[in-house]
Amino acid sequence: MEKDFATPSRDAGPSMATGSGAADSALPEEMQPPKPSGQHAVSVLWSFGKCLATLLPVYLAGYFGFSISLVLFGLMVYMGWKHSRNEKVMRLRSAMYVLENERAYTTARAFRSKRELPPWVNFPDVEKVEWMNKILQQAWPFVGQYLEKLLVETIAPVIRASNTHLQTLSFTKVNLGDKAMKVVGVKAHTEHDKRQVLLDLYISYAGDVEINVEIKKYFCKAGVKGVQLHGMLRVILEPLIGDVPLVGAVTMFFIRRPKLDINWTGLTNLLDIPGLNAMSDTKIMDAIASYLVLPNRLTIPLVANLHVAQLRSPLPRGVVRIHLLEAEELTAKDTVIKGIIDGKSDPYAVLRVGTQTFTSHTVDSNLNPQWREMYEVIVHEVPGQELEVEVFDKDQNQDDFLGRVKMDLDIVHKARVLDEWFSLKDVPSGSVHLRLEWLSLLSSAERLNEVIQRNQNMTCKTTDPPSAAILAVYLDRAQDLPMKKGNKDPSPMVQLSVEDTTKESKTCYLTTDPVWEVAFTFYIQDPRKQEIDIQVKDDDRALSLGSLSIPLSRLLASPDLSMDQWFQLDNSGQASRIYINAVLRVLYLNEDASPTSPVSPHPLSPGSGHGDGGISSEVAPGGVSGAPKPVPIRPQQTTPDSDFASEGVLRIHLVEASNLIAKDNFMGGMVKGKSDPYVKIRVGGVTFRSHTIKENLNPYWNELYEIILTQLPGQEIQFELFDKDLDQDDFLGRFKLNLRDIISPQFTDEWYTLNDVKSGRVHLFMEWLPRLSESARLDQILQFQAEQQYQNKAVPSAAVLFVYVERAHSLPLKKNGKEPKVGAEILLKAMSYKTKVCERSTSPRWDEAFHFLVRDPKEELLIVKLSHSWGQALGTVVLPLREVLSEQGLVLDRWLSLDGALPESQILLRATLKILDTQLAVCRSDGTKEGSEDRDHVIHRRDTEPNLRHRSPLSQLMRGEDGGEDARSRAKPIEILPLSTCVSSLRVDQSPGQVKLQIGYSIEENRLFITVLSCRGLPACGSAKDGSDPYVSFILLPDKNRTTKRKTNTKKRDLNPEFNERFDFDFSLEESMQRRLDLTVKNNVSFMSRERELIGKLQLDLDQIDLKSGNAQWYDLVEETN
Repeated sequence: MEKDFATPSRDAGPSMATGSGAADSALPEEMQPPKPSGQHAVSVLWSFGKCLATLLPVYLAGYFGFSISLVLFGLMVYMGWKHSRNEKVMRLRSAMYVLENERAYTTARAFRSKRELPPWVNFPDVEKVEWMNKILQQAWPFVGQYLEKLLVETIAPVIRASNTHLQTLSFTKVNLGDKAMKVVGVKAHTEHDKRQVLLDLYISYAGDVEINVEIKKYFCKAGVKGVQLHGMLRVILEPLIGDVPLVGAVTMFFIRRPKLDINWTGLTNLLDIPGLNAMSDTKIMDAIASYLVLPNRLTIPLVANLHVAQLRSPLPRGVVRIHLLEAEELTAKDTVIKGIIDGKSDPYAVLRVGTQTFTSHTVDSNLNPQWREMYEVIVHEVPGQELEVEVFDKDQNQDDFLGRVKMDLDIVHKARVLDEWFSLKDVPSGSVHLRLEWLSLLSSAERLNEVIQRNQNMTCKTTDPPSAAILAVYLDRAQDLPMKKGNKDPSPMVQLSVEDTTKESKTCYLTTDPVWEVAFTFYIQDPRKQEIDIQVKDDDRALSLGSLSIPLSRLLASPDLSMDQWFQLDNSGQASRIYINAVLRVLYLNEDASPTSPVSPHPLSPGSGHGDGGISSEVAPGGVSGAPKPVPIRPQQTTPDSDFASEGVLRIHLVEASNLIAKDNFMGGMVKGKSDPYVKIRVGGVTFRSHTIKENLNPYWNELYEIILTQLPGQEIQFELFDKDLDQDDFLGRFKLNLRDIISPQFTDEWYTLNDVKSGRVHLFMEWLPRLSESARLDQILQFQAEQQYQNKAVPSAAVLFVYVERAHSLPLKKNGKEPKVGAEILLKAMSYKTKVCERSTSPRWDEAFHFLVRDPKEELLIVKLSHSWGQALGTVVLPLREVLSEQGLVLDRWLSLDGALPESQILLRATLKILDTQLAVCRSDGTKEGSEDRDHVIHRRDTEPNLRHRSPLSQLMRGEDGGEDARSRAKPIEILPLSTCVSSLRVDQSPGQVKLQIGYSIEENRLFITVLSCRGLPACGSAKDGSDPYVSFILLPDKNRTTKRKTNTKKRDLNPEFNERFDFDFSLEESMQRRLDLTVKNNVSFMSRERELIGKLQLDLDQIDLKSGNAQWYDLVEETN
């Protein structure tokens, strides 16, 4: 069983096994066992005799005419048996020799590798206990006497009584030999629980035990001659008490299966035939595991009145949720043309924790498979229990090995959440991505709803949904069960079921008062809706002896979520009852713990390793097999186009119209009637339509419209008026406006004459809203907008939101295991957009931008939903816009986790908010003061302006009116503040604007760079309509030859131009700091123009700024002084 000459392993102790017949030759020459004299000659004669015995079957087969194939088959079986037999003998001899010469073996130069050393050499917290081995050696003969007495006087009679064919069975020889069991290392754990002592004993037994059995009736002899057993036995002394013997009980078990090797004799020699040897060893190990390997324990009480059930079947320490996500760079095993051409692999993974084993699905022809599977394992002991992940290539005959990862689950216990890539060992390349979560056991149901809700949002390709709790049931005993027909005693057993999971107890034969004393554990998805069903049956599973059903909601209402009591059985005898201890524990993941690196700062115990007879080199001192592979670098921020978030918002306030044409005439036009006017506004491919005002040639609409526009040359706004009729609406006029005429002055309040009709005018207030990258004025803007009322119930927007959706990562697979075709839907209130649908991928990329008008960024939510072809949901992000308000520059740019997806599923997006400023809010706060102090600006409104009863809210705002119906009904002339007054009041003591520059020095390129980003707040140099055509020019002083003079491009009709132009200069850092920037912002005018050319100036010493940081900054322009 053991492959190489090996010494103690972490989990198996010092395995003294070897895997070849030349095991002794692997020892140093001075350490070889001495050979008896004359052995060589005897071996030669023995070999000659064996050759004659081998030829005899060939002669007999030819003599009797048997087929040669039978001879060959028998010869092959014999050779396999002989080879296996020799291996076992050599392993036993080598192990016995090493145990006798441990110090010489340990210090031998040829075996100073870490793999070959016993635990106490590698780990300082493992102690060597020679005193214990001396006691065992001294007491070993008496242990042999006790075993002989036990086999002959107790076990043999029981075996003879169990079967008539075994009535002549007897133990003819029982001898434990001279080689006693050794404890090669002990580690004491006292830091976990002060009420117990926990010991890890690394035991190693390689003995010359000889036990012979004979069945005289059939002339059969069998036996054992030599046994090896290596493993780590955990011994728990608990509870500690204040009376003799100080310890209440001793509990012992193997955390992992020990290594067992048996040399058979007699008829049982057949078990050494290849194929049968592995099967027999497995059966024997299963029998041992059923008593001594976790979760089974052997408990020996030392005092009376001790609750042994709690010691024999304690609650688990926790549950580990394993997310097997993906692997990459696996080895290609399915090669073509005998390895000349590399092919692929069909990988699948096998996960083991103790006796719990899981196998993933197979991904065909993929070296970078994605499994996206989730498993849950119960952890009984930490430290000690390990997670082992092995990856294989699926083949028709024998699957190829692709690597393994091992780690002690105590690392997960300490980290709570572990999300890492782990390199696969024993292969040239490959790594596997795991997310491990430690779920604590809560004895309260306070967090149950939170856990269930979180599990519902989790999607992964697993047969079972995530568990919200575990149910531990300790089946103790039953009393007064009914008799079978014929008044015979039953042989009761119990079936426990929770939904589709059923577990069975052992059978207690021929009794109505069975005692089972076994524990079971179930995973529970929702204890509010599930129940446990208990069926007591006879061993034939046909006869029911009673039943019991317990809703788990009863446990939720019980103290400490547990019930420890007798239960009356249904459909059974009147006095039939069963004693059960049921405990429910809620599985809670502490999300406050961030994913942690798996490298532990403390060395683990030797028990955390694993090896086939030696200390495994696969498990690093930190407890993880190999260093974790760094997570592949992903971009941490988006990379949108340069024109992202460059759109602006146009606000159109349709106020009123006057002197419209009457289209509804009577008596053939002899009697003039009225019109039912409405307006259509077309801009940017969008059409707005006002409501219809019945029978009015001077309608008052008071409606507000907003639209996000890109500044394109020649873009127009079209207005058309119609008279609403039953058949075809009559035309009442039209006019067009150039968008540039609105952008340059930023706001207008004018009457526009209708074209293509005899009469009619329309009163509009339009504003191209300035955008702010800070939220200082947001409250003032929101307060102003809350006071506005419009006929179409419109609410002015306080901000515009730009969303750039770039990519997603680690999305879940479809239900059938295939990669999804992912599309993203972006929603803000009633407005929604959809991206394109990407080809099949769990990491799609869209690179698409969207924009929304936002009424109140403090209250609204941005929702991003991912789905497969707009069907199966793949995850959701809910982003409150108040989080964007808290970001610097009102820009949120990062990865966001998806709800309802995998724990590692994320989406990368940028959300940019621009606060929409309005000059009306400024006038609102300053209008009263300006109206009282600057009466020279106030003029009388002329009666010649049409329909004096209806004025725009801007005019009402200048006077401080409330805009009510009473105010509009006044007929006498009224004082108002015209638009020019408001504009002039806003620009008192205002600078000629600002310029945004990025000045820095690139150490890598050894050059100075100056980037002219943008300007804002520039004054209009010409008429209010024309605005300015600004550009920026600068020079670096002292420059005599003007070689450093630079100039940007001209931006037409723009008071807030964006340049984004960079200029480089080949200066050293010292020379750059001696320069002075002389910058001017000018208006590009013709030679004969009378408009002023200079807008503003800036002079800046470069030694006054931090050139190495290269931060962008706004600078105030100043007017040129004489």
